[in-house]
Amino acid sequence: MSESTVRANGIDLAYETFGRVEDPPLVLVMGLGVQMLGWDQRFCEGLADRGHHVIRFDNRDVGHSTHLHGAPRPNVLASYFGDHSSASYTLDDMADDTAGLIVALGLDSAHLVGVSLGGMIAQMVAVRHPERVRSLASVMSTTGAMDVGQPNDAARAVLLMPPGAGREATIERAVAVSQVTRSPGFAFDEDALRLRARQSWDRDHDPLGAGRQLVAILASGDRTAALEGVAAPTVVVHGRSDPLIASSGGEATAKAIPGAELDLIDGMGHDLPMGVWERLYANIARAVQRGEDARAAGWPTDEGRG
Repeated sequence: MSESTVRANGIDLAYETFGRVEDPPLVLVMGLGVQMLGWDQRFCEGLADRGHHVIRFDNRDVGHSTHLHGAPRPNVLASYFGDHSSASYTLDDMADDTAGLIVALGLDSAHLVGVSLGGMIAQMVAVRHPERVRSLASVMSTTGAMDVGQPNDAARAVLLMPPGAGREATIERAVAVSQVTRSPGFAFDEDALRLRARQSWDRDHDPLGAGRQLVAILASGDRTAALEGVAAPTVVVHGRSDPLIASSGGEATAKAIPGAELDLIDGMGHDLPMGVWERLYANIARAVQRGEDARAAGWPTDEGRG
């Protein structure tokens, strides 16, 4: 495992891989403001041990991928009230980044797993680039419809918390956010969270990047109608105790995508505690197998399905 960079969709994307290149490729798409370190290395290694060639990467505006420093300053509050004039890009652009990464790595297609914002991005890859998606796992995400997947008051408050002033304050902010969003039914590893927060700060720190990503979400609207055309084998996973994206978002996603499986997990919030890993592995494995079976039958093609 070593970090590399490729050019995709006009920007640089930093990525790392785990496992054997001959195994089915599995691209992991991370959530709002979180670097690829959000995919715990042990989780990635577990996926690789189960026969996947795992690729984790930094979305635009986080980590070592391209940051749009010259873009307009994101106005999150205005965007919440419908003024998206400060948006530098949308989920369509981030989906094109992911599809571009797949091509830049010399792959014709890959299985996608996305969490939160990453689930939204992965959904749009399946919409915009069906020929690139062998299967889709959308985890703790939503459709963009305003009547589903909304945060509770406490989660909305932490989402809008100002960035920390310095390294230690940023680490403490990460802990404070996790106290609200974490899974109440599973053990919380605060030491691992603090380590990741320190590593993330030392690797890169750009609070405006997270703001640009959030405005991109708000500016992208409702995907429900578009998701009805997704043909990739899909599994939707959501925590019943998710305070940041209510489980109604996952339910709506599964309802919109034809043939999607839905797994609602008791006690799971808006994180990936080690206690849910085995269940995630199993869900991902089922989607991957369905996708590999479809691929063996001649899909996806350059025209998608049909």
